[in-house]
Amino acid sequence: MREIDSRNPEKEILVELYYHLLRLYMDGVEMIPKVSSEPTSEPGSQVKEVMERLAEVRNRLGECQRCRLYRHRTNIVFGAGSPTPPVVFVGEGPGAEEDREGLPFVGKAGKLLDKMIYSLGLKRDQVYICNVVKCRPPGNRNPQADEIASCAPFLIQQLDILKPRVICTLGACASQTLLNSRSPISRLRGKVHYWRGIPLIATFHPAYLLRNPSQKRAAWQDLLLLQKYLR
Repeated sequence: MREIDSRNPEKEILVELYYHLLRLYMDGVEMIPKVSSEPTSEPGSQVKEVMERLAEVRNRLGECQRCRLYRHRTNIVFGAGSPTPPVVFVGEGPGAEEDREGLPFVGKAGKLLDKMIYSLGLKRDQVYICNVVKCRPPGNRNPQADEIASCAPFLIQQLDILKPRVICTLGACASQTLLNSRSPISRLRGKVHYWRGIPLIATFHPAYLLRNPSQKRAAWQDLLLLQKYLR
């Protein structure tokens, strides 16, 4: 624990307590997540319109063969979640489990992402989750530039329709794509960027955190930064 600021000890203690509880939760200690007390609204005209527009984008995507990735896929992984999300999480591309089920982040990295979402006081079905590319790259390699160029327009349409309060990019690929940057994730994280006027927080991909648990503290700091836009 860092030295407590004598000028505002209560605030410093609360920050340290938050870090401690978040560390326990993301390491697998069961806790009761804080769930938004706002009632879930029935699908009204605005929600229906969003769902219809997302369906139109999915229809335009079709059984996509715009790049070579279609040759290896089982399912297109378009995205899933709330049509009125406060935050959209954007990953790199589907893995083996996602390709099999047709849903984003359902493997081990998805379980950690669930914990990250819960730590924000939200459930998975209250946010929206998608990827830069909608088909699994063979061998889980990084998507190539032409594959990203073919698929990114559909991601942009998703974000334009959803209009979240904040975007959280997971890993270098998503962060560099939306920020049009070549900087490594270590330089992009820890600060607020903007994508078409929407705050964007970049952080490490959950799969990277599973391989490098020492970076979880940095990811928790990113979540604290993100949480400011959810109040």
